[in-house]
Amino acid sequence: MKGNSHFDIVKSAIEYIQNHSLEKPNLETMAEVLGMSPFHFQRIFSEWAGVSPKTFLQYTTHSYAKKILTEHSILDTSLELGLSGPSRLHDLFIKIEAMTPGEYKQGGRGLNLVYEWMETPFGKIILVSTEKGVSLLEFVDGEEDFSEIRNKFPNADWTKGTRNFHRDVLDFFNQSKDSLDTIRLHLLGTPFQIKIWETLLKIPEAKLMSYSQVANSVNKPNAQRAVGSAIAKNPVAYLIPCHRVIQSSGVFGEYHWDKNRKLTMIGWEANKQNSYIQNH
Repeated sequence: MKGNSHFDIVKSAIEYIQNHSLEKPNLETMAEVLGMSPFHFQRIFSEWAGVSPKTFLQYTTHSYAKKILTEHSILDTSLELGLSGPSRLHDLFIKIEAMTPGEYKQGGRGLNLVYEWMETPFGKIILVSTEKGVSLLEFVDGEEDFSEIRNKFPNADWTKGTRNFHRDVLDFFNQSKDSLDTIRLHLLGTPFQIKIWETLLKIPEAKLMSYSQVANSVNKPNAQRAVGSAIAKNPVAYLIPCHRVIQSSGVFGEYHWDKNRKLTMIGWEANKQNSYIQNH
């Protein structure tokens, strides 16, 4: 999938700029680092992002993040309206069902887990689901050994294959359908973690929240550390948008699946939202 391979070029460019921000590298410098001509680099980047590198990177700056964080009542607005422009990543489409304590204690015994590697616009993923919904989605470098993932449910029955849930997720990533059926998640987590993950679903696409804002939204203003831990343990990348949570200072911070992937997601969503506004 051409767009997916281009993602690696975009991510590498963002990584280089982040590491050399004081030097303010230009198009020619970035192209040279990536072993491309400036024309070829700009074409590949624009093909994936929809805009030039310069425009796209404006959405991954500290000043952009600070501006978004100070916008009025992002969470309350999304809760009230239930929609966020062109965004399809919303609680109307994503439903969480928690696994039972018994399923956890038995190490997944009785669960039939189906796993599949898939390509997305943000790189390769491994997707794992039960009969009830998606249980895990992680970005991976390749179809490497996933014994660490299997150890989360050591007594489950594992099968390589696909389910309708998987197709829904792929349609969602690629935005290949005008409307989507509800994507159901079947997750293992504490009640507090589930509550935090459900809260993350309320953050509209192209918006950002700080850890303290998330803590305040669940009436736990002094539990920022616990909130941060719950966000870090999100088992479903992108569908539960933990990439939209940053530090209150405007620093984007780390990301379990690579901080530069986080920046590309934020920039991609911001550009898509901006294009939507301009066309409406």
